[in-house]
Amino acid sequence: MIPLFNIALQANGFPINEAKIELQKILALNDTGYKKFLENKKKEIVAFHLKNNLFYQQLVGSKTISNWKDLPVLNKQNLQKPILERLSTGYSLKEVYVNKTSGSSGTPFIFAKDKYCHALTWASNIYRFSWYGIDFNTSYQARFYGIPLDFFGNKKERMKDFLSNRFRFSIFNLSDLVLEKMLLKFQKSKFDYINGYTSSIVLFAKFLQSKEIILKDICPSLKVCMVTSEMLFDNDKLLLEKQFGIPIVNEYGASELDLIAFQNPNLEWQVNSETLFIEILDDANQPVPHGSSGRIVITSLFNKAHPFIRYDIGDIGILDEKSTLQRPILKKLIGRTNDIAHLPSGKKSPGLTFYYVTKSIIDDDGNIKEFIITQTKIDCFEIEYVSEIELTVEQIKKIEFAVDLYLEPNLHFTFIRKSKLERSKSGKLHQFKSLL
Repeated sequence: MIPLFNIALQANGFPINEAKIELQKILALNDTGYKKFLENKKKEIVAFHLKNNLFYQQLVGSKTISNWKDLPVLNKQNLQKPILERLSTGYSLKEVYVNKTSGSSGTPFIFAKDKYCHALTWASNIYRFSWYGIDFNTSYQARFYGIPLDFFGNKKERMKDFLSNRFRFSIFNLSDLVLEKMLLKFQKSKFDYINGYTSSIVLFAKFLQSKEIILKDICPSLKVCMVTSEMLFDNDKLLLEKQFGIPIVNEYGASELDLIAFQNPNLEWQVNSETLFIEILDDANQPVPHGSSGRIVITSLFNKAHPFIRYDIGDIGILDEKSTLQRPILKKLIGRTNDIAHLPSGKKSPGLTFYYVTKSIIDDDGNIKEFIITQTKIDCFEIEYVSEIELTVEQIKKIEFAVDLYLEPNLHFTFIRKSKLERSKSGKLHQFKSLL
């Protein structure tokens, strides 16, 4: 088969072959060599942007930088200004990769990568997917993603799908009729793997469960499923493994950066330490010990077109105690910093706490297809859900009891049954949000 994926990257100015060679050199380093590589790359990227990027110069200011911890932490609000004000000297919009974040954090912005950096992103993807026997040039992907609905945007994305050897299932409408058509496509196609948004793939698995169908039985070519962009809960992973009959791999990434962590064959969430430097910081921007939670702050080691140096991505996570500089392991991804519920007692709880409490109860019989939780007041929450049958009084009482037990009493919940839930423009399902 013609390697269309590699050819397309090269044709668009992304030097994928050179990037693959560089990545292999980094992977081959021993502990001492990697430590030297990392320190050199950190110094190099900071020096480059202090010399060539006015936006970063202004962010750092006139203070003398004597060590890494003196550098400012960059947040998404800093980046909400025209992209031309943030590009480094010597780079134009025609010469870089430009895209927009999905806005699932509530703070969308346009970003840029120089072409070599973007090629390294793809080299990183190719390397990690190969752990599961997936080759982007030859493996056929079933893709559960959003897609632009305007004519030219849609055609452009479909062309990219063709060159990337993938078939895209649009996830904006996931009715039973649409899911039935998806099932038919799997019966007729030799897909090698599934990749896409967690919530949509889980919804498809629940549809298969209702039909008592194992996907691998009707599509024997399937090898693996990679879920991304949204939280994968333990019971959802079990459901996917059962209904698909293949390994389920958890991916954590950001379009403006790279793959951040990818589940390896040993079931560890291995952090990308080749193109990124990951820190876990407290509210005072100080590193926390491995095993403690903190803000995930990331430096892109190769992006010269745009600075992502000590960039607070807006997520909270924990590095495993066994992590090393060269091989960090993400023990847990807790959620986003803006997904924190503030309770009447003064307690702060990650929004995922509510999600775990309610999900464990209302998923018992498989009636509930999807749901999202919104905090509307300090003591008030709305749960919007899609189900075959409306929640019973007994189920609601169970949820309220669990909330009292795990969070605190006297919280008020309103349950709203819907035919479908509102997704972001990209197709993501924002599972918890606070309006406070």
